[in-house]
Amino acid sequence: MFTGIITGVGRIADLHAQGSSLDHGKRLTIEAPPGYLDDVGLGDSIAHNGACMTVTTLDAPNHRYTIDVSAESLACTAGLATVGNRVNLEKALRGNDRLGGHIVSGHVDGIGTVTRFARVGESWELRVMAPPELGKYLAYKGSITVNGVSLTVNQIQDSAAGCEFSINLIPHTVENTSLGQLADGSQVNLEIDTVARYVERMLSASSTPHKDPSA
Repeated sequence: MFTGIITGVGRIADLHAQGSSLDHGKRLTIEAPPGYLDDVGLGDSIAHNGACMTVTTLDAPNHRYTIDVSAESLACTAGLATVGNRVNLEKALRGNDRLGGHIVSGHVDGIGTVTRFARVGESWELRVMAPPELGKYLAYKGSITVNGVSLTVNQIQDSAAGCEFSINLIPHTVENTSLGQLADGSQVNLEIDTVARYVERMLSASSTPHKDPSA
């Protein structure tokens, strides 16, 4: 589990194909900030742009480690297949950590497209078009994870193309995550609020008649 509070920004330093087929995934070498790996061990979970991955090799003195990303994960995420890309990093939540953002699972629910990223006063406005199937999970003042960052929805607008939502980014967020590199047309990983997921399930289940197993 994660909170959506980014603890470092890494870089994809190398990318190695695990096989010649499109069914094979990639091994990514991630370059982390100095000291970031001091408390990381093999098998630990780290979210990369919101996608939870397992540390498979570790070279802490050189601030590098690898993750193996399956073809399925690559197809369902954005920003994890290009050498040089900066990625938001967050280590898995510990039992005694503060929940500074919201409960995040590290499982990407869909890919959104940036429709506007512009400075407004001292902050920035970020608008993202989410896939239509995610629209029912987005609400005014609700939580959404964009490239692993826990953010609050300020506006929503439904259309046939999907659900466009607007977010305000303070300077600290822009300076300490990779979101500052976004531009119109950029693709971003989205994870809906876990609470919204359960509410939708409960509402849909309550409308389905239950059969008596003894009947």
